[in-house]
Amino acid sequence: MSRYDSYEHLLIEMVEPGILQVMMHSPGRLNAAHAGMHRELAKIWLDIDDDDDVDAVILTGSNGAFSAGGDLELVREMSEDFDVLVRVWKEARDLVYNVINCSKPIVSAMQGPAVGAGLAAGLLADVSIAAKDARIIDGHTRLGVVAGDHAAIVWPLLVGMAKAKYHLLLCETLSGEEAERIGLVALAVDDSEVQERALAVARRLRDGSRTAMRWTKYSLNNWLRMAGPTFDTSLALEFLGFNGPDVREGRQSIMERRRPVFDHQRPEDED
Repeated sequence: MSRYDSYEHLLIEMVEPGILQVMMHSPGRLNAAHAGMHRELAKIWLDIDDDDDVDAVILTGSNGAFSAGGDLELVREMSEDFDVLVRVWKEARDLVYNVINCSKPIVSAMQGPAVGAGLAAGLLADVSIAAKDARIIDGHTRLGVVAGDHAAIVWPLLVGMAKAKYHLLLCETLSGEEAERIGLVALAVDDSEVQERALAVARRLRDGSRTAMRWTKYSLNNWLRMAGPTFDTSLALEFLGFNGPDVREGRQSIMERRRPVFDHQRPEDED
């Protein structure tokens, strides 16, 4: 029995000796991270870290999409049920730290939409590869909550504070090509080449010195660990926001495909 048999929303396959592929899979939802997938995305890195047969990992999504973000039904549950809120907060925290602390090098292969928890893992991967026409967006402030699930720990380090604030505050969409230009991802290639390039990179990581690869990752990720208090604050404030009115308006506006109108914008509140 494999340690990965219990996973239902991640398709896990040893595509070559030493190279494990983790594929996000929620059919009909563009691989949005619903409750089950969110839980598995937090846990999988512990199992991979403990698996002596794995030397490199490819994280991708099924059917030509990476991940379309968080599931709106889960957002509703979080805003109404404190126990759900606490559970998902712990998962979000663990997802980030478990990716950072996983000793095996991770390659992300991002195509189509890349949003939410999937994007968190994709940008925290050691080598991030995006299709030139991928659509990368951190949509938290559009939803009415803090950009907390990974952004504060890694975006300023990758692109600088000015670009990080611009994209996180305004929820500006980035193409994969633009993401490479500003340093948010390592490589941008044609959509048809994403999986092939990710496998080629994973092979080089697998075939290198185990200690050199793993200890280099560990050392470099100390930059992220130093940002841990910043991340913890942003995550706590994000989840505080799930108890406020803005997230309800944000969720409703997404469902209705319109711009959100938060309380301070309403005509009756104007002088």
